[in-house]
Amino acid sequence: MDTGRAAHSAGEAIPGPVPDGDRPLPAERADPVPFTPDTLLWDMTGDIRVLLYLPAALVLQVAHPAVGAGVDEHSVFRTDPWGRARRSLDSLQLWVYGGDRAVEEGRRLRRLHRDIKGTDTRGRPYHALFPAPYAWVHATGFPVFLRAAEYLFGPFDEAGERRLHAEARRLGRILGIRERDMPGSVEEFWTYFDTVVRDELERTVVVDELLDPRRSVPPPDGAGAVLRLLWPVLRPALLRLQVFVTKGLLPPVARERLDVPWTPRDERRLRLLGRVVRTVVPRLPERLRYLPAAYAARRAVRA
Repeated sequence: MDTGRAAHSAGEAIPGPVPDGDRPLPAERADPVPFTPDTLLWDMTGDIRVLLYLPAALVLQVAHPAVGAGVDEHSVFRTDPWGRARRSLDSLQLWVYGGDRAVEEGRRLRRLHRDIKGTDTRGRPYHALFPAPYAWVHATGFPVFLRAAEYLFGPFDEAGERRLHAEARRLGRILGIRERDMPGSVEEFWTYFDTVVRDELERTVVVDELLDPRRSVPPPDGAGAVLRLLWPVLRPALLRLQVFVTKGLLPPVARERLDVPWTPRDERRLRLLGRVVRTVVPRLPERLRYLPAAYAARRAVRA
């Protein structure tokens, strides 16, 4: 499965965000449906492997000039990296495992982004809730889920890929994204994705920071004395691993656009790491394999 290419011919219209009134949107009037244990995202999103692949989605997001500018100017990811990461992860878990609370979390995020606006690197005004960048943030999840499956879980067949895309659209509705702003099929998605990568993405300041294994990161919040003592030794190795996996899980077309080097040796190393992860993680006890929200939701379902 080539998760980095689009199944379309060049020159097609982009099935991404469109102006109001272009076509009727009956589905937008329906209440979003919370996720249940029979979905792919229920299994993948709470698995601890999310910690390995989520940074790749973040890099894709901030490579969009509007998103990158918003994060650069308004986020606390530099001054409070662990707190920012924890809050993002908690929000993500609510989308999938929160039941009725998932929809309210989507509303909360929109309220949170109401005042995030400014000018991007191309001199264009942006707002965090403009349809195009807001939809792009959501859209990055689908290709990264596919890449994560290929290396860390086991690749999807065509039916699984279409099912994942349908669930990604379902997630978009929970987040308040309009039906018209989400590609309707896998083929439309890759047309949209390739066009945004080609015409919009750039190596922003935030992309450079996230792909820098030498960046300064303090010890985790609440770290004990031993971890703080060892942190200067552990940090470089952990950051090198995180950046390596992030680069590898970027779709190849995005790596090329962002000028991210990746060699055949890198690919072999990532596939070896993926085999180790696919062997070890499924054998872990459930309470270690899943993040707390996912573990609690799984136990509640069984009860």
